[in-house]
Amino acid sequence: MNTEKKKAGFTPLDEILNETFGAKETPQRAEYDTQTELWMVGQKIKEIREARSLTQEDLGKLIGVQKAQISKIENGKNLTIATIIKVFKALNLDAKLLLEDVELSLS
Repeated sequence: MNTEKKKAGFTPLDEILNETFGAKETPQRAEYDTQTELWMVGQKIKEIREARSLTQEDLGKLIGVQKAQISKIENGKNLTIATIIKVFKALNLDAKLLLEDVELSLS
C-alpha cells in the first residue's frame, strides 16, 4: 500500500476491492464486477423512467410485467439482455450494446 495515502487515512479503491472481492480476473471479483455493472444499468433505467415521469407500474405495463419486477430490474436483479431490450424499446431509447467486440443496436 502507498504509505503516503495510508498516512493520510486513504486506501485506494482497487486495494479495497482486491482485499474484499479478490484480485481482478478471479471468479469472485468477476461476479462482483458483473453485479455492479447490472446495478448501474438498473439505476440508469430508473433515472430515465423518473425523468419521463413514469411510475414503476407505468413502465411495467409498457413491457408487460408487474411493478415488483421493475423494482428488481432497477436494482440489477433478474436483468437479462432481453429485458434490457424490452425496457429500451418501451422507453424509445436509442442505444448500442457492446458484447465481446460485437455491437448490437437496441433501437
